[in-house]
Amino acid sequence: MSQEFVDRNRLWSRLNQAAAALDRPLETPALVVDLDAFDRNADDLVRRAAGKPVRIASKSIRVPALLSRALARPGFSGVLAYTLREALWLHENGVSEDIVVAYPTVDRAALADLVASPAAAAAITLMVDDIAHLDVVDAGRHSKAVPVRVAIDIDAGLRIGPQHVGPKRSPLYDADEVVALARRIQRRDGFRLVGVMTYEGQVAGVPDHVPSKRARSLVVRQLKTASVTQLQLRRAELAEALAEVTELEFWNAGGSGSVESTVADPVVTEVAAGSGLLVPTLFDHYQSFRPLPAAFYGLPVVRRPSPDIATVAGGGFIASGPSGADRAPLPWAPPGLHLTGTEGAGEVQTPLTGHPAGLLKIGDLVWFRHAKSGELFEHGNTVHLLEGPSFVEDVPTYRGLGNAF
Repeated sequence: MSQEFVDRNRLWSRLNQAAAALDRPLETPALVVDLDAFDRNADDLVRRAAGKPVRIASKSIRVPALLSRALARPGFSGVLAYTLREALWLHENGVSEDIVVAYPTVDRAALADLVASPAAAAAITLMVDDIAHLDVVDAGRHSKAVPVRVAIDIDAGLRIGPQHVGPKRSPLYDADEVVALARRIQRRDGFRLVGVMTYEGQVAGVPDHVPSKRARSLVVRQLKTASVTQLQLRRAELAEALAEVTELEFWNAGGSGSVESTVADPVVTEVAAGSGLLVPTLFDHYQSFRPLPAAFYGLPVVRRPSPDIATVAGGGFIASGPSGADRAPLPWAPPGLHLTGTEGAGEVQTPLTGHPAGLLKIGDLVWFRHAKSGELFEHGNTVHLLEGPSFVEDVPTYRGLGNAF
């Protein structure tokens, strides 16, 4: 019997005992974060960052109380937000005074709010990779008295001849075109160039130690090694060129899956991470680290269509990205359950097979893990925080606070 099997059975018992001890039944889907695992993962991210600050990626959390919990720990500093509207909310509600928006925005209403608030504009940095992004800002303001902080997003993909491996993000790659944009920003009244982002998603976001895909994992590790080597040379060239234009406040890079290689680059001043705190299933198989699953959702058994099938209510929370089995939720506790090939995870019901299915009774809870971090919390208003054997607090998600970012 594997240690993972034992751990998953213990988790099932722990979650069910905590639920049974409540003075009212859990509403389902019951969203849960295990604070013991969350804190251990946070400590491990700081250890892996080796003294460089970890900027928490809010897209991978989406629960303000958990963002604040991480930011209160030594080693974490600032938020990497995913929309400007979210960044404004985080600033207004005192979550952070240092927020970088990871993606360019053309949300004119949010931009108007940003330039109308000197405090928000001083705390929030916009991401740009085209002069058109500056034009959108200027089109919505009558005065340039409040300067807007901006950072340049530079493509960090691996190029092998004509092939590009990595996220399709910024059009900027060569130092000449990056410097050209930097100079235009510097000459533009009402803007301050303060940072750079080079996100190597092909290193940070791709599993490289999948037991069932050994040959593919070997290829992935080779591509990662080539990418890290190429990127370190490119960052050095970019940094030298940009130093002739301005002195940057920060150079952001990486993600939970690339912390060690990212912080080893002397150009990088901070690493981004978020998924490594909650650990969705897409982060199970990395060679560089072994985090603890910390986010779960519970669904009740509502049908027994046959002696070897248990059907739970709803739960078809499919992750974003390319369609495939790895984007489906994973029945986690009790261990040994599987989705069916004909129905998978459904919006209104999810049949489960496997040995434990025959032992489950109507009303029993089955606990799942989502494939991606943060997206789970778009499906509920409240997260139950588990510490030791008990639920110790209920906290709202973004959705629970009426936000849809």
